Amino acid sequence: MKKLLFACMLAALISCKEEAKKETPALNTEEVSEGEMANMTASEKLGQEIFNGKGNCFSCHKPDQKIIGPSIKEIARIYKEKNGDMIAFLKGDGEPIVDPSQYAVMKTNFAITKNFSEEELKAVEDYIYSFN
Repeated sequence: MKKLLFACMLAALISCKEEAKKETPALNTEEVSEGEMANMTASEKLGQEIFNGKGNCFSCHKPDQKIIGPSIKEIARIYKEKNGDMIAFLKGDGEPIVDPSQYAVMKTNFAITKNFSEEELKAVEDYIYSFN
């Protein structure tokens, strides 16, 4: 009887360890694949980190679609076409050229972007232009 009980406990213990090995969660915190990340410059990677992190830009701007603000691709395209100064805009010193109707919403975020260093602003700009 003791041997049977021991065998059952051993089988249960082994099966629990196998289940634990199978349940390895896949963490996917990035919106781009590893191949795309490998093609990004250091500045673009920093810009992506800021865009998705402390800048909180991702909450209003998505790569391919307008949510609250225009898409990243649209921002990149229009700033390139109009030779706009994205850094000046993020500092609160530039005119809205992409979607002036949303300027009041974006203006509230200048409290965040005005505190970015020149390197961080350039990195965000580089990241956005990487979608063009």
